[in-house]
Amino acid sequence: MNDEIARLQSALRANRPSPPAEVQERALTAALAAFDDHHQTRSKRVVQAKDDNRRRGAWWLFLPVSNWWRRPAFASALTLGLAAVLFVVYLRPFTQPSSLGPGLGAGLQEQRLERERLERETTQSRRAVPRSLGAAPGELIMRSLMADRAGGPAFRDQGRDRFSAFDPNPVKVTAEKPVSTFSIDVDTASYAFMRASLNQMVLPPQDAVRIEELINYFPYNYPLPDSREAPFAASVSVLPAPWNPTNRLLHIGIRGYRQDPGAAKQANLVFLVDTSGSMDAPNKLPLLVNSLKLLLGTLAPQDRVAIVTYAGAAGIALPPTPVAEKPRIHAALDRLGAGGSTAGAEGIRQAYLLAEEYFVADGINRVVLATDGDFNVGITDPQALTGFVSRKRNSGVYLSVLGFGMGNYNDDVMQRLAQNGNGNAVYIDSLSEARKALAEEATALLFPIAKDVKIQVEFNPAMVSEYRLIGYETRMLRREDFSNDKVDAGDIGAGHIVTAIYELTPAGSGAERTEPLRYQVAAPAGSAFKDELAFLKIRYKLPEEETSKLITVTSADAAASVEAAPREARFAAAVAAFGQLLRGGRYIGDYDYDDVAALAQDARGQDPYGYRAEFIGLVKIAESAAALAPLSPPDTINGP
Repeated sequence: MNDEIARLQSALRANRPSPPAEVQERALTAALAAFDDHHQTRSKRVVQAKDDNRRRGAWWLFLPVSNWWRRPAFASALTLGLAAVLFVVYLRPFTQPSSLGPGLGAGLQEQRLERERLERETTQSRRAVPRSLGAAPGELIMRSLMADRAGGPAFRDQGRDRFSAFDPNPVKVTAEKPVSTFSIDVDTASYAFMRASLNQMVLPPQDAVRIEELINYFPYNYPLPDSREAPFAASVSVLPAPWNPTNRLLHIGIRGYRQDPGAAKQANLVFLVDTSGSMDAPNKLPLLVNSLKLLLGTLAPQDRVAIVTYAGAAGIALPPTPVAEKPRIHAALDRLGAGGSTAGAEGIRQAYLLAEEYFVADGINRVVLATDGDFNVGITDPQALTGFVSRKRNSGVYLSVLGFGMGNYNDDVMQRLAQNGNGNAVYIDSLSEARKALAEEATALLFPIAKDVKIQVEFNPAMVSEYRLIGYETRMLRREDFSNDKVDAGDIGAGHIVTAIYELTPAGSGAERTEPLRYQVAAPAGSAFKDELAFLKIRYKLPEEETSKLITVTSADAAASVEAAPREARFAAAVAAFGQLLRGGRYIGDYDYDDVAALAQDARGQDPYGYRAEFIGLVKIAESAAALAPLSPPDTINGP
């Protein structure tokens, strides 16, 4: 900005011609005439004021003439006169170039235009200077008020969504690290946020894309468990990688049993609702209220619901109330309004106290947090919040998280709270998503059938040279954590479906991504296991137990081509490829959005709710979506 001001001053001083004598004389005469006229008008007003003030007893106006110069009115008139002289003598010739001849007039006209352009640029630059670069707070306030008066849009939060940063899982050499261990993940928040971004024709941030949550968004027709003795069944298939036919995909599918409607346990739920000012948007608090009403429709009359709200402070909006009194619960939800700061930690504390006070033995006790995650009062450190929640889960009260809104959405906090609270994280971007997550899949959200579910895969170096796990970067565990029952992991609800995919490089294929080492001896081909690709182990606990159980799988169905692979595995592979493209496509070569759409369309199969058709549409949108959203008014950021 200083450079622009210097340019302006230089242009004003450069080649300034001296006006002709006759022009100066005319200007001076006009200025003096203007001064005399103003002075005469002023004198008449003063005389009138003297008469008025004499009648009012204003004796202080009748001072000696020698004191006139001290009067503010006289100083103002003198200043005005001098300004008029300066304007006429020095500036008026610049505004009337025709009086100075065609040649000089044209030059002055160009100087005037250049000066006006520089003034405009300087003004724009000064308006764009943030407070950190020197703009005074008062100046910023005045600019805001002027923008409001001028009818300009008052832009809301945008681009401040927060996600945990992570790198894709790397390729690992089987001979060096043959074991892979991770916690299962049934959250779907990433998919809904990705969809909300693409529906605005904007690509989601890379860290917002958690590939396992994209894959697990869809229902898959995996085999059901043979009996209720085991809460879920696991199936394994192998198929060529669509983006690299030399490699193979190891596809793991887990499906939990569906709970019988009459066998559901009594639920004690506390809705913890964020009513802070950041929730004042159509896709936040109003959508939140309608979403919770949908959830109420899935509960039994004897279940109890309470509502705790938090903004600058936290309070109980509805004490524990039987769902049979649904009108009373609806009325409490309809009274909610947004305003104030966000004391999220205090709200969580009160919600847990209420859930523990009305704890149902052998029932479902859960806090359902509905928020955009923007905690800014009280405990705001995510580590402190997650520490509190992880300790509270030992009391038998779990935590599920419903996320709302864009522009200031704190996914980082939401994920940590859900993972440490033995619950799920769901992102609600529309009423249809609320219906899917809270009505159609309510039993999976609220009623766990297994907890602390961990997966460990040991690869056979005689069959697999390299491998990499697609997704689950934020769920990785150490090898020794697998058998340690004190280490927390993900939970599976009734009817939940979980998918995991590894990309494998077959031994001897020559397609390895890592260079061979000089001094290492090649892994021996064990004769006893020469036909085994990998050894799959799954550990889980029943909801009421603290000792884990073990499931092992060694067999897999292998397909010679992508087309011959199971339909569900092909569709999951298409979603995995799409997620990798959104994250930069480091490992998928030239595979593009058209390839993803073709694979997904071929594997679409039965699609009663249209989820897969919607996915194919999102793939098409991603081809032309912008990498960054332009600054937009609130209605285009917050949506309908």
